[in-house]
Amino acid sequence: MDASYKIQRGIHVHLIQFFMCPEFWVHITEGLRFLSQRGRGSIAERNAKLILMVGVLGVSASAILVRFSQAPSGVTAAYRLGWTVLLLLPVVLLRCRAELRRVTARDLVLCGASGVLLALHFLTWFESLKRTSVASSTVLVSTEVIFTALGFALFLHGKIPRLGVWAILLAFGGSALLALSGGGGAGELSGNLLALAAASAAAVYTLIGRIQRGHLSTTVYTFLTYLACFLTLLLGTAAAGTPLTGYGGREWLIGLALAVLCTLLEHSLFSWCLKYLSPSYVSAAKLCEPVFSSLAAIPLFGEVPGPLQLAGGAAVLGAVLLYTWAEREKTPAG
Repeated sequence: MDASYKIQRGIHVHLIQFFMCPEFWVHITEGLRFLSQRGRGSIAERNAKLILMVGVLGVSASAILVRFSQAPSGVTAAYRLGWTVLLLLPVVLLRCRAELRRVTARDLVLCGASGVLLALHFLTWFESLKRTSVASSTVLVSTEVIFTALGFALFLHGKIPRLGVWAILLAFGGSALLALSGGGGAGELSGNLLALAAASAAAVYTLIGRIQRGHLSTTVYTFLTYLACFLTLLLGTAAAGTPLTGYGGREWLIGLALAVLCTLLEHSLFSWCLKYLSPSYVSAAKLCEPVFSSLAAIPLFGEVPGPLQLAGGAAVLGAVLLYTWAEREKTPAG
């Protein structure tokens, strides 16, 4: 065993021990509590905006980490959800055992369905990132908001604001422009279509969550859904005959980083920010994710967006922002 391998293995072990250490999560919690106690009004709001940007930067790393991964998409997704479930498990067992005992068969079915859709979202989006540019994939997957609005109107008897209709039309126009803008032929087009499929799956997942969170706490709902997602990915990978191991410690670390930075930390920070910032502000800030990811992809992968990609991306992001603003105008203040 050569020295470089020993050093690499030592780094892997120490990083895993660091993220698995309970003190790490205690410090994160205490830090958020400290910021929230510094005051109300403008000070707390400034802190929340700073924390929100940290969360956006964290989730922006998702596409970059997936692109760096050399494992099959299903394996990368399974590693991400496996780490997520493992890290959530102690919290759920310590704080939510009583609620877990009250979970009904209906809850399990809905959480299972939600987990299957989340698995489909991860599979299609991760595969999209292997076929098309980071910019196109992240922008197209952000249309989840638009698909959620359509699903809400069609299946849950929701109403779309008049301005929201124009936003939806603009989003589909921008998506078409993006889907057809690549010069990579059928492979890139399939990647763009997979990103749209990922957005659709995420929208249905969101709609199920909208129903189910009235019955379960966010922690229990999230854990059961992530567990179902992980099991779905395991079964799907096994059915496809894809080995789950043998990809090296680097892939385990990528999965761990995806779990911590892009799943648990993102969820915690965004939830905390909603105490001080409006949902529309948080949703609008999330639109920075494709921007940050695309900017990072320029030096890392040499992906410079062309004029059509820029126009299509601007149209899609503008449409999502417009719909978010239309929803804010529809909802009375307070």
